[in-house]
Amino acid sequence: MTITVNTESSEGYRHSIQVDDHHFFTDLPKSAGGEGTAPEPHDYFDAALGACKALTLKLYAQKKNIPLTGVTVEIKHDNSEEPKGKYALHVKLTLKGVLTDAQREELHRVADRCPIHKLMTTSEVTIETHLSEGAFSQ
Repeated sequence: MTITVNTESSEGYRHSIQVDDHHFFTDLPKSAGGEGTAPEPHDYFDAALGACKALTLKLYAQKKNIPLTGVTVEIKHDNSEEPKGKYALHVKLTLKGVLTDAQREELHRVADRCPIHKLMTTSEVTIETHLSEGAFSQ
């Protein structure tokens, strides 16, 4: 799978994002000089965590026959110390369904074991950026 990000116009910061057959956008907020027409990249980073927790919980509950009918994940970030290498995410889980206290605690533990949570907190991520060659790279 390849994710492709393309500039929409030479004047603004809005970009299109293509992931397989899915198409969405990113922009900077007005406070940073953008038009605020789409989520900024940090929002997608945060949303990846929320989506992964929700999907992981639904899948786990289904496999374990836990009567979870839905999940709401609310994420707030604190990026005030990002220049110092700290980015804090505060996650609030709302578990829906008739659940026992034990089931709620079990699901709470499972939420922190979703693949994106692990990736964000325990993995060493390496990034290699290369310039493309050819007529369009000038």
